[in-house]
Amino acid sequence: MSDTGPVSSRRQAEPDPGAIALSCGDEAATRRLAEDIAMLLAPGDCLCLVGDLGAGKSTFARALLRALADDPALEVPSPTFTLVQTYPLPALPVAHFDLYRLEDEEELDELGLDEVLETGAALIEWPERAAARLPGNRLILRLAAGDTPQARAITLLPPNEAWRARLERTLAIRRLIEASGFAGASRRRFAADASARRFETVQAGADRAVLIDSAPLPPQPVLRDGLSYRQLVHLADGVDAVVAVTEALRARGLRAPRTLGADLSAGLVLQEDLGRGSVVEAGRPVAKRYLAAAELLARLHGAPPQADLPLPDACGGGSYRLPHFDPRAMRVEAGLFLQWYLPHMGETVSDALEETFAACWAPLFECGSRDRNWVLRDYHSPNLIWREEGEGTDHLGLVDTQDAMIGPAAYDVASLAMDARVDVPAELEQQIVEHYLARRRETSPGFDEAAFRRDYAIMGAQRATKILGIFTRLAVRDRKPGYLVHLPRVREYLTRCLRHPELAELAGWFDGRLGETG
Repeated sequence: MSDTGPVSSRRQAEPDPGAIALSCGDEAATRRLAEDIAMLLAPGDCLCLVGDLGAGKSTFARALLRALADDPALEVPSPTFTLVQTYPLPALPVAHFDLYRLEDEEELDELGLDEVLETGAALIEWPERAAARLPGNRLILRLAAGDTPQARAITLLPPNEAWRARLERTLAIRRLIEASGFAGASRRRFAADASARRFETVQAGADRAVLIDSAPLPPQPVLRDGLSYRQLVHLADGVDAVVAVTEALRARGLRAPRTLGADLSAGLVLQEDLGRGSVVEAGRPVAKRYLAAAELLARLHGAPPQADLPLPDACGGGSYRLPHFDPRAMRVEAGLFLQWYLPHMGETVSDALEETFAACWAPLFECGSRDRNWVLRDYHSPNLIWREEGEGTDHLGLVDTQDAMIGPAAYDVASLAMDARVDVPAELEQQIVEHYLARRRETSPGFDEAAFRRDYAIMGAQRATKILGIFTRLAVRDRKPGYLVHLPRVREYLTRCLRHPELAELAGWFDGRLGETG
């Protein structure tokens, strides 16, 4: 991989306080800077391009829109005569304004800038012709000719520290990409499901990688015992867990992504891209792939778990310790059902109801499983990459494993066999469990099958209860109603688990509180 005309983020003499001065050695470097800024755009952002005719504004705008569309051939006509061109892109809608022919600033109101910024972003050329009508929280990007015909001197003028921090972060990501052997790489947004992390795909020639951007989270409210929800349930906040867990899985011979570059203090990791293969086809689980995933779990659980995971020397060394999935964490997760699901279903949650709910779960959580091993936590279809070129368990790539814990081995089997995103028929669920059990009997002398089946029912019920709460929270609080479509499936899984004799009291509590299970 080679790079011509890199974007230099070395500070030049800054003409304005707080400005970020950059040098783009050629047109390709200008396009890469446009991609860098495209990766951070969010609804409400207004980006103003300032420069003389021929300064490169159109080149920049075209590259930014193509990056957001993930379409290098996207037609980007000049809006000089129409004044505005809209792009309803999947990442976010963008309106491209050209105000060169604007006769009166009030015309901008008629073009609908305010409406655009309610849900999308605006890209404005010749903004000086309507400066009084533009939002104060706008990013100004000044382009000027450089030392060669294609070179550009570009100055970013962030309106405040928040904008400046965003710009510094996307430029830091570019530096990490370049330093990791991906010089001149393209950057594209990558959907991240319900994750708080942000993802990108990175490509230079035939080489591909995935960028994980885990910016520090704002302070979380205290839930109980002086701890936040994330702390109580042991969700990883730093990317040290990302690196440590994937490298430990690789050391066990499993196909987790290689770490290609990382800045742990900044919360940035560049990983190998394992592809887009899925264990699901046409919305249905492929039986042989789910059975392969069960076999992989049995292999992982065939050896004692390692709690202290080393970090590579290239990342500063040290280690990361896997937390334990303790009864308190299980209770807090299950409590999301009371906090979100029941109110959504129209039921008032009283103190007495909370007490009986906790009392039903307590003996199940406190009984303790002797079969404790890795819990990858979200071992289901979105995180299992099917690789046709692999052999044996190498058919499967494992991603999104940073929240791993030490806990009941049955948890991940339940996560797989009762996949929250895919309808797994009861017959296939049974095949998955039996396949796992057969392999565990081979690899784990003295394996207690009856205890496993009890753990499977308890952990399956706990997970389904938690997910009903999480999916409702995503729909209600985070305005992602698409997750509600999964509720009937998860209710059905919970009903299956509640049939186990040791969950009879819990089944009685849930009776009449789940709604339709079909």
